[in-house]
Amino acid sequence: MEPEDAVKMLEEGKVKMHELEGLLKDPNAATRARRLFLERRLGVKLNAIGSTVIDFNQVYGRNTENTIGAVQVPLGVAGPLLVKGVYANGLYYVPLATTEGALVASVNRGAKVITENGGARSIVVKDGMARAPLFKLPTATDAVNFINWVNANISKIKEIAESGSRHLRLKEIQPFVAGNNAWLRLVFSTGDAMGMNMVTIASERIAQWIEVNYPKARLVTVSGNMCVDKKPNAVNLLLGRGKTVISETVISRSYLVNRFNVTPEEVVDVNVRKNLLGSAYAHSYGFNAHFANIVAAVFIATGQDVAQVVESSMGMTWAEVNNDGDLYVSVTLPSLEVGTVGGGTGLPTQREALQMLGVQGGGDPPGSNALKLAEIIAATVLAGELNLLIAQHRRELGKAHERLGRAGRT
Repeated sequence: MEPEDAVKMLEEGKVKMHELEGLLKDPNAATRARRLFLERRLGVKLNAIGSTVIDFNQVYGRNTENTIGAVQVPLGVAGPLLVKGVYANGLYYVPLATTEGALVASVNRGAKVITENGGARSIVVKDGMARAPLFKLPTATDAVNFINWVNANISKIKEIAESGSRHLRLKEIQPFVAGNNAWLRLVFSTGDAMGMNMVTIASERIAQWIEVNYPKARLVTVSGNMCVDKKPNAVNLLLGRGKTVISETVISRSYLVNRFNVTPEEVVDVNVRKNLLGSAYAHSYGFNAHFANIVAAVFIATGQDVAQVVESSMGMTWAEVNNDGDLYVSVTLPSLEVGTVGGGTGLPTQREALQMLGVQGGGDPPGSNALKLAEIIAATVLAGELNLLIAQHRRELGKAHERLGRAGRT
């Protein structure tokens, strides 16, 4: 059957869009047929959407459904950025996919400042992807007894969890109780994968075993929102999810004064009044200037789960004048959820972006590429934060967006 025949069947209501792969036996042909159907039905041309390097045979059953083409986002690069981490060591050119004028320029200037002052030191201090099955018990007493039983059977639960993947390891179980409800926040190491799908499958295995062996406990849902995925929250801010990573740098007083006519004290003042006091007043989970800008741009470029920008961009920017009178700045990202295998990381442009950073695919040892990516992202966030603090003190924000984001338009 040809795509034109499938389009006719769609128009006649004889087949549904999601059935085309089975009908045509070719995801690329199914993609074309859906696009042609929509062009005729809606009276529009989707030529740009249809222009893509993606092979939908690689996407079908893996990345998305009902495909009609692809959306392109402009990709810029910032750097070189000198990173001195446990896994990332060297100069990096960081790909940033964004439609916001001035963002890449901002990160690029911050990268120059950091690199010319000795680089950014990055370190991952915690690594674990969480999923939190929710169980209902008859009473609160039963819920507490259930937690005690779980703690007594951790070895068996660990065995059940790890039986389906050679890269998955159950690190700990963090229990929470409210009334007769019990959450088991299961924390796993997942190698170079971001790991959300891996831990969900493992959590379902655990829940099934628990229901058989502890009949009073009934699974309500495998994801009880104490994980916490794709929502701003205090749990991930405190306990972490994915990679908890810190990046720091010291910028000399003379450099700031000579290059920007700014003192360390002035940068610290902006950070305290804006990022700390302003965020506290707003009850924000992000005590920072614009973590989300950089995290989202790197996520889109490298094939991460973009919705996880919500918790991945929570974090704090800290600035102080050190004992030498220079500016110390750090960023702490408690819940940076990234991977270098799985998800969108295998798509052609995203794969190349990961190759630019030297982190594409599985690392040696396993997990090292994802940790390296986390260190680079944190340093890139640091570059963006440092530059924005300087720019806002110098009252450059509006001018930069007018020059780079509006192309001279009024």
